Parts: sequence; C-alpha cells; structure tokens
Amino acid sequence: METKNVMIVGVGGQGSLLASKLLGHLLLSCGYDVKVSEVHGMSQRGGSVVTYVRWGDKVYSPVIDKGEADFIVSFELLEAARYIPYLKKGGVIVTNTQQIDPMPVITGAAAYPENLVEKIAAAGIAIDAMDCLTLAEQAGSLKAVNIVLLGRLSHYFDIPEEKWMASLEAIVPAKFLDVNKKAFEIGKNAGK
Repeated sequence: METKNVMIVGVGGQGSLLASKLLGHLLLSCGYDVKVSEVHGMSQRGGSVVTYVRWGDKVYSPVIDKGEADFIVSFELLEAARYIPYLKKGGVIVTNTQQIDPMPVITGAAAYPENLVEKIAAAGIAIDAMDCLTLAEQAGSLKAVNIVLLGRLSHYFDIPEEKWMASLEAIVPAKFLDVNKKAFEIGKNAGK
C-alpha cells in the first residue's frame, strides 16, 4: 500500500498531540508501519501547532511535504486555510469551524478572514466543516473537540468502529473515557 498522510493542525492546547497519538495507535493496531511526528510550533503560547501521521507498508520519514497530505484535520478554521498547500490533489480537509483569533487579529493589525469555508470550497477543495466545539460540549467537555474531529475523520477510513474504540480505551485516561467515546460518536454521526 502506498503511504497515506494526515496533517493535524491547530492552536496550542487544543489536543492535537492526543489526536495524533490515538490515530497512530489505531493504525499500528491495523498492522501498518506508522510514523507520528513530534509537535511543531508554539504549542504552549497559543500558536500554530502541526503534527504528522504517516502510514503504509513501509514509512521512512515522519514528515509530510507540500502536496502530500491526504487529509488535513484542523482544530481551527484559519489553520485549515494556512496549510492548504500541503493537501494533495483530491485530498480532504476535515475542520472545526471554530475561530481563534491569532495575535495580529487580537492587536488589530489584521482582520480574521470571512467566509473561509466557502472560499476553500470555491477553490475546488473538498472541505468537511462542522462546529466541533458545540458538539464537544454536547458530549460533556469542551476539550473533546479533538475526538469529535477524529469521529468525523473515521468516515474516510475503512476501519471498524471497534478498532477506534479500542484505541480510545488504550490512549485516553479512564476518567475521561466515557466523554471521549460520546464525543467520537457525536462527531461520527454529525450531519447524518
């Protein structure tokens, strides 16, 4: 099998590390060679954060170059737009519609771009966008946005739900497991 690539992008503190760890565990449990990158970015200062998950028969590098990502999973809308050059032709962006103002917007030096979902779709890019923050709240925790996104991402994988649940059980601390399972189900079933 050819190597597949997922970029997970967001803002520090949103749970991208847990999401990449969970996805890596899932793919390993399916028998793939998997490489998960370290977190890149200013994660402790609310800055842009990127992790890479690559899998296939044999994966030699954890890094995804421009034009190679099969999926971009984005925790924040502007981050989805920022990393479009990494998406391969025919790739899909799975994104939260939440907007977190970057420093230039906070200081008034720039404005947050309007209608990003529509602009991305108009450019011919497949975008699967939903309000993951509201869905995470329905699951019982605003911090479960990452798992809501993975539930949505599961639509694009031919992996049984039991495997996703087994990885959740292996990675998520027991006291948060019920909320995260519910978040996964809500993300998976949103828009049906």
